[in-house]
Amino acid sequence: MIADHEFGGQHTELKLSIIEGYLNAFTTALRPHFKNLWYVDAFAGSGTRTVRTERQGATLVEKPVEEVVERRRGSAQIALDVRPEFDFIVFIEKNPNYVSALEDLRAKNLRRKIVVAEEDANSALKRLVANNSWDDKRAVVFLDPYGMEVEWTTLQALAGTRAIDVWFLFPLAGLFRQATRKLTDIDEHKRAALTRIFGSESWEEELYPDVGNPDMFGVLPERRRDLDPAGLERYVQKRLSEIFGAVLKPLALPIDRAPQMFSLFLCISNPAREAIGLATRIGEHLLNPKRHLIIRPTTK
Repeated sequence: MIADHEFGGQHTELKLSIIEGYLNAFTTALRPHFKNLWYVDAFAGSGTRTVRTERQGATLVEKPVEEVVERRRGSAQIALDVRPEFDFIVFIEKNPNYVSALEDLRAKNLRRKIVVAEEDANSALKRLVANNSWDDKRAVVFLDPYGMEVEWTTLQALAGTRAIDVWFLFPLAGLFRQATRKLTDIDEHKRAALTRIFGSESWEEELYPDVGNPDMFGVLPERRRDLDPAGLERYVQKRLSEIFGAVLKPLALPIDRAPQMFSLFLCISNPAREAIGLATRIGEHLLNPKRHLIIRPTTK
């Protein structure tokens, strides 16, 4: 039985089309130079996704509107379809039902080198980085977490390889919820989540700066976060740029409506000018919001 993985809308289609475009360009550009090209999907899902759309009847006899249920490719299947092919593919997923679907996908592609890892993405990625030499290979890692699961230490490990391009769908809405307007409203759960995703408690001073001296009664001014979602996005880009060779201006998603929920980042770990130049040329083209304005939800 195929696991039913129902999620997303237009922004999901857009995200996956960008990833597919990059993966095809990546293997085309690097195949002549490296014998080992890897793809790692850290929150792989089931390999497919279920999409429900409404279709207008073609004649008066038909129902005016009917629901159409489709199965479309997820990021795992897209990676398998990339040409030139990746030499090694890793799917990481914790959900047992999705893992079963990924195992079925692997069984249908026995000639390919595919590993399905049923475990925490942070642990799996750190071990993958530590147990391999990265001088002879290049990789793309796709981070599309279900929430704020990605740890700063995981990002540091990926950046330290100097061989991995990381596509990170950052949960900006989650950050907005955790980083409440008032510093005093951040409980221990929120504090732990923010520290985990940024690697230290420096976010407190950076997002909630001291704003002045005590008043005549000795009361300090209330520390507040003044950054709006766009400001938080810039803050995240600045932090990522501290560990990666380059981080491109992200694409705000959804692109067709507010509020912004995600920021799609391309983080380049290789600091070499040639590597940054190549990835930037491809990435900036794909992330250009003007390129996507004509996209509309598919109805058939």
